[in-house]
Amino acid sequence: MNEHILVDAQTMDRMLMRLSHEIIEKNEDAAELYLVGIKRRGVPLAARIKANIERFSDIKVGVGALDITLYRDDLKELFPSPHVHGSDIPFDVNGKVIVLVDDVLYTGRTARAAMDALIERGRPSAIRLCVAVDRGHRELPISANFVGKNVPTARDEFVSVRVEEIDGKNEIVLTKKEDA
Repeated sequence: MNEHILVDAQTMDRMLMRLSHEIIEKNEDAAELYLVGIKRRGVPLAARIKANIERFSDIKVGVGALDITLYRDDLKELFPSPHVHGSDIPFDVNGKVIVLVDDVLYTGRTARAAMDALIERGRPSAIRLCVAVDRGHRELPISANFVGKNVPTARDEFVSVRVEEIDGKNEIVLTKKEDA
């Protein structure tokens, strides 16, 4: 595997600050804002964005974590016996503007599963999508409202967002399969 660092830790911090400012600008009239991180790496990204928003504005931010395992359309193919980590959304989603936070937007299937899981909990007034990386190759008509970095990729490439809380470092890398 050939790995190339696209975004280092310092640039990733700046990117998350910029995303936080964009979310503030689109929600200036919000008395409260709700972020829901898609497990796994969307959760620490949502926590960082929450901290930034609260540091940069007077907006109160609720934050939750969403496990979409049982909502995946490829569940039976990938996970014969899935392990569910559970969601933690400590607020009522009805009538709220919810910003789903994820690491990579690729086919759109994860975002669709997250919307299904969220809507099962109630009826938000709006759902927005914030991603660290949009790598293209959509299979569903889904786009992000807030994008940290657009990275056009080939199908044999893989984008990984690494976060300190899970991976021990903050960076975004592009991995390309080497021909055997």
